[in-house]
Amino acid sequence: MVEGSLLIYVKYGGLIAILALLCACQVPFVGDSPALTPSGGATMALQVTSSAFTPGGVIPKQYTCDGKNISPPLAWAGVPSNAKSLVLIADDPDAPVGTWVHWVVFNIPSAVRELPEAIAPIETLSTGGTQGKSSFGKIGYGGPCPPSGAHRYFFKIYALDTELNLRSASTKDDVVKAMDGHVIAEGQLMGKYQRS
Repeated sequence: MVEGSLLIYVKYGGLIAILALLCACQVPFVGDSPALTPSGGATMALQVTSSAFTPGGVIPKQYTCDGKNISPPLAWAGVPSNAKSLVLIADDPDAPVGTWVHWVVFNIPSAVRELPEAIAPIETLSTGGTQGKSSFGKIGYGGPCPPSGAHRYFFKIYALDTELNLRSASTKDDVVKAMDGHVIAEGQLMGKYQRS
């Protein structure tokens, strides 16, 4: 791989070599999440779905700032039996100011397999779990509201081998730091939205 890349670099001025090296990297989460250290080895995959939109599909208007601005229904499967809690992070890596965080929920009980639509902006959920603060500066969900063009929105679920000792107003950065080394499974669902 290195020798081939060097030959390509010499012949084509480096552009193709750089692309080849980038393609060789395995980045499981495109949604701009920092690399998390798994707990005891490679993580398992969770299947994350929504009855409101298909993977890579358009997020309906009611879940955005142009509609009711309510959270979409989410479901997941494949949670390991040794999971102690779950984390949900929803963000937009296409925002012009950097990744914009739309939703943070942590310490979701490991037995929970779905969140219904229209989760209220309260600290503690009725199903268990604590909502953190989004980039809107508020606790709870804030829907897609891209300033221009189509943006991608990643709804990521992490299964942890622990519960997080964090307060309700914690941010994505707080949660990611606290769960590093405790992720045993993860999965994501991506939807798109463009304002008309």
